[in-house]
Amino acid sequence: MSTIERPLPRRSVMTYALGSMGTGGFTTLPGLVLIYYMTDTLGISALFAGLMVTLAKIWDVVIDPIIGARSDHSLANTGSRKRFMLLGGVLLPIFFLLTFAVPVAIGPVAGGIWVLIAFTATATAFSLFQVPYIALPAELTAGYDQRTRLLSVRVLVLSIAILLFGAGGPALRSLGGENKWLGYFLMALLSGALIGVCMIITSRVAPQQQAIESKVSSIRSSYAHGFNALKRSQPFRALLLTFALQGLATGGMLAGAQYIATWILGDEAAVTFLFIALIGPALLFVPVWRTLAKRLGKEQSFNYSSILFGLSAFALTFMLIAPGPWIYIPVALAGAGYAGMQSLPMSMLPDVIHHDSRTHGEGRAGIFGGVWTAGETTGMALGATLLALMLWASGYIESVTGETVIQQTSATNGIILSFSLMPALIIVLSLLSFRRYPLREHDIAPNAPSST
Repeated sequence: MSTIERPLPRRSVMTYALGSMGTGGFTTLPGLVLIYYMTDTLGISALFAGLMVTLAKIWDVVIDPIIGARSDHSLANTGSRKRFMLLGGVLLPIFFLLTFAVPVAIGPVAGGIWVLIAFTATATAFSLFQVPYIALPAELTAGYDQRTRLLSVRVLVLSIAILLFGAGGPALRSLGGENKWLGYFLMALLSGALIGVCMIITSRVAPQQQAIESKVSSIRSSYAHGFNALKRSQPFRALLLTFALQGLATGGMLAGAQYIATWILGDEAAVTFLFIALIGPALLFVPVWRTLAKRLGKEQSFNYSSILFGLSAFALTFMLIAPGPWIYIPVALAGAGYAGMQSLPMSMLPDVIHHDSRTHGEGRAGIFGGVWTAGETTGMALGATLLALMLWASGYIESVTGETVIQQTSATNGIILSFSLMPALIIVLSLLSFRRYPLREHDIAPNAPSST
């Protein structure tokens, strides 16, 4: 660690990291069960379910740059981003519960529209917290290694959150017994409350700075600032595209896990063990990737973690020949790679923001955070969309609560390929895009020359 870096207080690190218990919970549960909830409880076709989720996420992408600009304005005028984070933490549990409270009797079409409205509101509340949350590391510390430390702890908590909500969510759902609607309601009620509490507590870590008078940006100028950030920062473009592609890969696998458990492993509850296999190694490997990043650099370590994930996903294609418990091994290896795929780009984003600020002499962390969240959201949403399209194309049969169906071989093969070959190929594309990321530690050092 550089001698000029001041270590962040442990309390600040842990309070910031707690926010990932909320963000991880929200990202995990809808990604895991929402499509499945729509197809196998509400009787909504896979194509229509995918369309509803995609429309909600498109709105999220539209609103994120505006929230980013408003967050920067709030920072300038009040000295803090706290109020946005608080508002998101208060509203999200309410809309999250409504998303999983659709009366089955209203039918598939009305049910799909209900989910679209409620989930769009939930995603908006999430962005109110997530966008300023992403901007905070660049404001909490200027140290290259301190950012790695901060984001490594955050990803460790994120991994715990994915395990807790990914395994615990279906367990809460099972409390409803044969009444799947009640199970989803209980899951959303308890999980949403925990997500909201974590977000509200984390908002306290937002630093209080000196306020200056600033005019509210128009919607048009908000998008202009976002496009300008992309235009002037080549490192940001490369990193964002890479992270969005990897979100596409992991989003597709996340949405497909419940289908793998139900139709390939033959046990709906097996999704819990899939998550334990995935996140257990991720918890162990977060410090490993942090150590490698110090020795080899963040960039090289990120390449290794991505390759490990991609090869592990490809190995899962052998489920086409012999599905069985052996799949937990490549899933565990994918989890080890996933830890690096999450922590390292997140620690590079504050470097990009710091580099842009020094190069252009202006603080636009909120704008960068908004565009980043939009890109990440797009990747995760399209991952679920790709799964829905794969299910539809392969002839997947939807059902309502209490109805028994038998899936065709083409449908089960589509589930397997969406969980294995598809993410593996997307990881290859992400590695190609990452080759254009130029920043290294010497570019971020305090005495580094300013350059575009």
